[in-house]
Order: sequence, then C-alpha cells, then structure tokens
Amino acid sequence: MPQHVIYQKIFDNLEKVIKGQAGSIRKLLAAFFSGGHVLLEDVPGTGKTTLAKALARSIAADYRRIQFTPDLLPTDILGVSIFNPRDQQFSFHEGPIFTNILLADEINRASPRTQSALLEAMAESQVSIDSDIRPLEKLFFVIATQNPIDYHGTYPLPEAQMDRFAMRLKLGYVAHEEEVTILTEQNFMHPLAAITACISKEDVIKIKESISTIRISEEIKHYIVSIIRATRHAEGVINGASPRASITLMKTTQALALIDGREFVTPDHVQEIILPVVAHRLILDSKVRFSGKTAEDILGNILETIPVPV
Repeated sequence: MPQHVIYQKIFDNLEKVIKGQAGSIRKLLAAFFSGGHVLLEDVPGTGKTTLAKALARSIAADYRRIQFTPDLLPTDILGVSIFNPRDQQFSFHEGPIFTNILLADEINRASPRTQSALLEAMAESQVSIDSDIRPLEKLFFVIATQNPIDYHGTYPLPEAQMDRFAMRLKLGYVAHEEEVTILTEQNFMHPLAAITACISKEDVIKIKESISTIRISEEIKHYIVSIIRATRHAEGVINGASPRASITLMKTTQALALIDGREFVTPDHVQEIILPVVAHRLILDSKVRFSGKTAEDILGNILETIPVPV
C-alpha cells in the first residue's frame, strides 16, 4: 500500500473526531512520521487531549497520559526500583514513559526538574535509571500540552526543552458551522468512542523508515540553511535557531512530501512547515516582545528576503 494512502487513512480517522483542524492534523502527522515530538499550546477545550487519544486509537498503539502537577516527580514519569525483601533484590517498575504515545498534559505545571526528565527520552528514545540505560519503544511519540493563559503556578519551559519539540502547534477555535457539527455529534456519544484502528504500528514504522528515501536537492538544503542562519542575525533575536532546527525542518519537509505522494521536497513544503518548526526556538529580547512583535513576524520577514530556489 502506498505510504500516502496509509497517511490518508489515519488523517480521515482523526478528522472524524477533530473537526476543522485539517492543517494542524497534517502538520502533527508530519512530525509523527519524521520522529519528532509536538507541543500543543492553546486555550482549554480545543481538543488537544482528544487529538492524542484519537491518534493512539487510530494505529492501535499503547497510550498513556501524565497530568503534570507541581508535586510530580521524575520517578512518576520514568519509573522506580523497589526492593523486594523476600528475594533480596530490586525490581524495576516502569513508569508511563514506556509507551508508544505519551500525552504530557499541562507540562508547564511541573517543576523544571520534572520537565527535564523528558529530555533524554525525547532526544535519545532512552532513559537512564539506576545507572542502567533502558530503551523506549521503537514507536515513541510525545504530545505535550500547555495553556497560554492562567500562568499562576506554572513553570515556563526552558529553552533546552523547547528545542526538543519538533513543532509547536495551536489548534484554535473552529468555525461556527463546524462547532455546531461538534454539538450534534456529541449529543448522544463522543465520536472518540467510535474510533478504531485503521492502520497498524508496523505501517507507521514503515512510513518512518521511508522518510529518508524522499529526495531533497542541494538547492532546497541551501534554502533551509539560509533561513535558519538568518534567524541568528535577525534584529531583536537573542538566540536564533540551531542546526537541530535545520535537521528537523529537513525531515518534516520530507514527511510532507511523502504525505503528498511526491518523491522530492519542494520550496512550498519548507514554507508550509517553517513557522511551527522554528518559531518556538527563537529567543527574542524584551524590547521586541513588549512591542508586540512575534517570532512568526520575524520569520515572515526572513522568508521575504531569502531567494526561493526555482
């Protein structure tokens, strides 16, 4: 079965539950297939948790949710070794991170120490516990959520943690008619209850392995690097995007090309995905932030100045 057909199956499944979010679903699946992780930042009630659950059900994957709170400890995420007095041995009890799809709900409500427990897992697909390195599942995907409002009792994500996310997405509110459709569908039953697996975990792994076969020309690579390097010298930017951003941008554009059934990446793919991939990695100085200018604005200006390869 062609890879873009497999994608369409899972996309259609998610659209049954998440209405009016075709663009966000497409980008999230691009991150998923390219091996990245996603930060969903939006107001409560826009479907962040439902999206994670629907994705897990669509591929028959193991799913776990962690509600981040100020008293959450790293061991609550990773697991803990417990001494068995009968056997005189320690036995390791796995934490919720040992799963396929992990929802880190309201991640900014936990302390930086607890947030950092995800760093190695997200970057290396492994965790170090009791001097042992324990690999995670071959298919491992983190969807973290945070609310941009109600900052009381929250800890902003450190720059190192933000850089581990391939994308930051915002779902936003849907159109009037789509919200009416949501009410109608949930009158008797939540649509999530009717979601069943449409592809297997093996299908997803095959797609992930196929990403590297998508051709990306030297001109497109130079285009990507030129954009990333421009963020490091842009006015009002303290820290621009790192080479990790370049790599992530390349892989997600390859995923988009595969999703579209193409054999190569185009400049349109780069322009489509650059804001969610790069914007959250830029650190702006206070003067720029207070002026109301955003990282998205700066990236938009950069895109207008960098020549597009033909």
